Amino acid sequence: MAKKEFQRPDGRKPDELRPIKAKVGVVPNADGSAMFSTGDTIAIAAVYGPKKMHPQHQQNPEKAILRCNYNMISFSVADRIRPGPSRRSMEISKITEWALEPVLMLENYPNMVIDVHINIIQADAGTRCAGINAASMALAHAGIPMRGIVSSVSVGKLDKQLVVDLNKAEEDWEEGEGATDIPISMTSDGKITHFQLDGKINNEQVQEAIRMAREACKKIYEIQKEALKEFLTENEGGKNG
Repeated sequence: MAKKEFQRPDGRKPDELRPIKAKVGVVPNADGSAMFSTGDTIAIAAVYGPKKMHPQHQQNPEKAILRCNYNMISFSVADRIRPGPSRRSMEISKITEWALEPVLMLENYPNMVIDVHINIIQADAGTRCAGINAASMALAHAGIPMRGIVSSVSVGKLDKQLVVDLNKAEEDWEEGEGATDIPISMTSDGKITHFQLDGKINNEQVQEAIRMAREACKKIYEIQKEALKEFLTENEGGKNG
């Protein structure tokens, strides 16, 4: 008897991403901005700077400071979120900084600050990864010198099966061993800039999760790159027209 193929709640294959949309230049008054959506999760990032860091005692004479602010708006989920910073949002803000800093040439802007505001306007899991993807595109759109684009995806373990880009139903999976969530961010050449693990997983599965994330991030990177190219083409067309 043939082995029954693993079935995800929404019918996707284990390595299949949700439908993705990406666009830059979505916040006119920002220095750079982008929208990144995966399934029903939508993140918008706006970049302001580089600008002089105030107060002066917080300046770094060797490089700019990257400040990320991750925020889920009140009605992004079914149960209304209390407005304002939470422990979770502060943690994700810091993680986002760590994920993006390795590709930014912050040394070009001593005593300056670059502010990145990430708003999740609709949430169906994978919000930190969507936020990192949007922020990376927004920084590139702002013209900040970068060594590459950062792409981010979560890998999960449903029972014993590894899958990419979990949705909310999969995050809430309660059968077997329960869900394991592994958000991973990496550069276009596969260098990991951020790795988290929530749940139980063995060493062999960690390696497989990284391999799956690398393949998924290649696809995400192509979509991010295409959105940036599309904006440049439209802009050049507008100038020449």
